[in-house]
Amino acid sequence: MPAEEVKSESAKKNEDWMNSKWRPAMGWTYMLTCVADFVLFPILWSLVQVIGGGKVESQWMPITLQGAGLFHLAMGAVLGIAAYGRTQEKMSGANNGGIAPPTPAPSFGSPAPTPAFGAPATPAPAFGTPVSRPPPAFGAPSQPPHPEI
Repeated sequence: MPAEEVKSESAKKNEDWMNSKWRPAMGWTYMLTCVADFVLFPILWSLVQVIGGGKVESQWMPITLQGAGLFHLAMGAVLGIAAYGRTQEKMSGANNGGIAPPTPAPSFGSPAPTPAFGAPATPAPAFGTPVSRPPPAFGAPSQPPHPEI
């Protein structure tokens, strides 16, 4: 039995739309709320004041910023956790349509891959160990001159 069960077309159609579309719905809802609160409502607020009294006397106060902007913090958390969850689902191979998950890049401190054609890998010298230097060029002194004290 395979580790991952493949859903048939009928099982995909029977899946609730809210279960599969809630992440994009949350993103679109948040985007529309921000556009309305920061673009449309301020323009309409100013137009209503100009039409009604002839001049703009007060500024629009964004509704979503009331209460210290808790709405934006909450939506940021919901969308961030949803994106992280979807990333984990993709990494585990869910709903990839048979595509293998990407191979992770080597991390810092992981052993380096061995060179091609079976050549032995030469490890890099550790910090603080003396490094062998190439021989001096023709005519150059082998040691730098030390001033006599």
